[in-house]
Amino acid sequence: MLLAIDIGNTNIVFGCFDGDKILFRERAATSQRSTDLEYASVILTAFRLHEVDYKGITGAMISSVVPSVTATMKAAVEKISGLKAKVVGPGIKTGLSILIDNPAQLGSDLVVAASAGIREYPVPLIIIDLGTATTLSVIDSKKNYIGGIIMTGMAVSADALTNKTAQLPRIAFEKPKRVIGTNTVDCMKSGIMYSTAGAIDELISRIEEELGEKCTVVATGGLAPLVVPICRRSITLDEDLLLKGLKIIFDKNNKQQ
Repeated sequence: MLLAIDIGNTNIVFGCFDGDKILFRERAATSQRSTDLEYASVILTAFRLHEVDYKGITGAMISSVVPSVTATMKAAVEKISGLKAKVVGPGIKTGLSILIDNPAQLGSDLVVAASAGIREYPVPLIIIDLGTATTLSVIDSKKNYIGGIIMTGMAVSADALTNKTAQLPRIAFEKPKRVIGTNTVDCMKSGIMYSTAGAIDELISRIEEELGEKCTVVATGGLAPLVVPICRRSITLDEDLLLKGLKIIFDKNNKQQ
């Protein structure tokens, strides 16, 4: 079995593969103060909840945009399985052709998602990741990663509104009953969620206009299930895209050993 772990700024997504089958997917909060034991406990709890024997782990693959957590997570994996996890980064083969100004600047999460995207979906392709930031990755018809867009994530926008104003409260993300809110909370929900959906719709149109062709559009990330249904463009929701990418990259590097 493969243990796949994606460390994001807000959440850590991890799951277990038996062959190509995903046995489970879980999400935990990213904390730079957590110890390897604490992370190991979270992972073991998920295995127990899903009635999967962690002793069957034969490999582990990590992608991370939080360097301070990477080493801690590697130690947690080794504590659980006795194995040294591979980490997406220099020296790891991804199979992705990256045609941007400085390929080394591309986040490992975007690399992983794109590696899965070109395997799973027709190109040209736009991959939207709704997490701490909302990112759009663009893959052309030759399966080259040619660039993307980074915009403020919904949670960051909501925090900014709350922290920079005296009377606006914290809100939960859920679809408002109407676009036109009739109270403060619904107005904030509508503003944050529909502005994100509207921006995504418009950015897709502008990317396609620049490319001169229609694109397949796929969305992933913790907030994607909330936003995709209110977008007007046709967008495929794939919550396992990053885990699939980690599996693809792990297999690619194992074959070359």
